[in-house]
Amino acid sequence: MARTTGSHSDITGPRIREAALKLFARHGFAAVSMRQIAAEVGVQAGALYNYTSDKQSLLFGLMKEHMEELLDARAHRVVPQDATARLEDFTRFHIAHHLKRSDAVFVSYMELRNLSPENFDEIEVLRRAYEEHLEHILRQGVADGVFAVPDTKIASMAVIAMLTGVNTWYRAEGRLSVTEVESIYWDMVRKSVAPE
Repeated sequence: MARTTGSHSDITGPRIREAALKLFARHGFAAVSMRQIAAEVGVQAGALYNYTSDKQSLLFGLMKEHMEELLDARAHRVVPQDATARLEDFTRFHIAHHLKRSDAVFVSYMELRNLSPENFDEIEVLRRAYEEHLEHILRQGVADGVFAVPDTKIASMAVIAMLTGVNTWYRAEGRLSVTEVESIYWDMVRKSVAPE
């Protein structure tokens, strides 16, 4: 199939992913057609299949890319050894990282139901790997006697849900800076795991 004039694989591929991410976040995966994605990019609908086999593969690729980028960023971060300092670092990292990627975060959470079972399983492995970063911190804090958490797995999911919720309301032009939001959330997270 001929490529549209002016189309280049190293440019068009990323543009297709960006357009799909924006449209999935705005309208939902089920409501977006391959034709709409092609129109957003400015290519013929058939040209999309030079870059992806179908819409499911496109959704899966976006979610996998988001999770791998998150895990890579976390793995390359120098973190303190103290459990309390590590928890603060995780809190601030999660908020700052996710606020820069609001569409990817929205799609990664809201469109899980639209993944095929095998794709869902693969994304869940990546999500669990990220949750385990936090769970390990909480287990360390419990062992050190600085945290009181009855179930570290549930606490990990609860903290991540709370931190990710910032994406639903935060606006850069609002009254609080990202650093101020991080500090407020860190205070709430710290109190939620502190011994009575």
